[in-house]
Amino acid sequence: MAPSAAHRRRERSILMPVSPNAPAVSLRSVAITFGSKVGGYTAVQHIDLTASPGEFIAIVGPTGCGKSTLLNASAGLLKPSDGAVEIFGAPLHGLNSRAGYLFQQDALMPWKTALQNVAVALEPKGVSRKEAEAKARDWLRRVGLAAFVDRYPHMLSGGQRKRVALAQMLIRDPEILLMDEPFGPLDAQTRQIMGNLLLDLWASNRKAVLFVTHDLEEAIALADRVVVMSAGPAAGIIGEFPVPLPRPRDIAEVRLEPAFHHIHKEIWASLRTEVQKAYAQGEGASS
Repeated sequence: MAPSAAHRRRERSILMPVSPNAPAVSLRSVAITFGSKVGGYTAVQHIDLTASPGEFIAIVGPTGCGKSTLLNASAGLLKPSDGAVEIFGAPLHGLNSRAGYLFQQDALMPWKTALQNVAVALEPKGVSRKEAEAKARDWLRRVGLAAFVDRYPHMLSGGQRKRVALAQMLIRDPEILLMDEPFGPLDAQTRQIMGNLLLDLWASNRKAVLFVTHDLEEAIALADRVVVMSAGPAAGIIGEFPVPLPRPRDIAEVRLEPAFHHIHKEIWASLRTEVQKAYAQGEGASS
């Protein structure tokens, strides 16, 4: 059944930007409390953060500070207790259909091949199987897995599975990329390879990126701006640091630059105290 005119108007109001210059993501005075406001746990509060179209933002902070919570709010998976989330200038109601989400853990279906896992992402859009598989094959080529299209997840290495997941997200052509410690489980060398791959793909068609990581060096090497969060509970943003390193970047080489170490020192001076606070809270809880 064709959608009604009223439904199409509602869809446009959700999906189309109110202003052509609107931020891709805007968190305005956001607070998120789990449980009741009285006696509940406030994960984050007073969060004001905007990501411009095409901007790569890395979010760092101690464990438990609510970094993933901000991504979940931007994805529409969590509704703020206070404040508002706007996507391209429009209030977010329900799931954010303009975003792709890459999690730390694999979300691949073990009974499907790499090709099928990527192609299935187009199923909700009504793309034919033939067209979806053609596009999936192209994306697997772009992430360096052209020879592995018929392999199942258990036949792939951790880095290869992560490439499949990346292709699965990007094939939908989302305008916003939400990435939650996507390279966390990988070894150092594979993380560098995946970081460079991500930068190459991002540079070809820049999207707004919110990238959560515990690795400050990774954050600086990838991002245009690094956002630092305080220790929880009721975590907030305590600093935003531009990264003026020239692009294109190579993850390994950029870390050798004197400017990189200057930026790292500046951000770590802000982050170190919060990491120590979180560690002390953990020690107190276990004693």
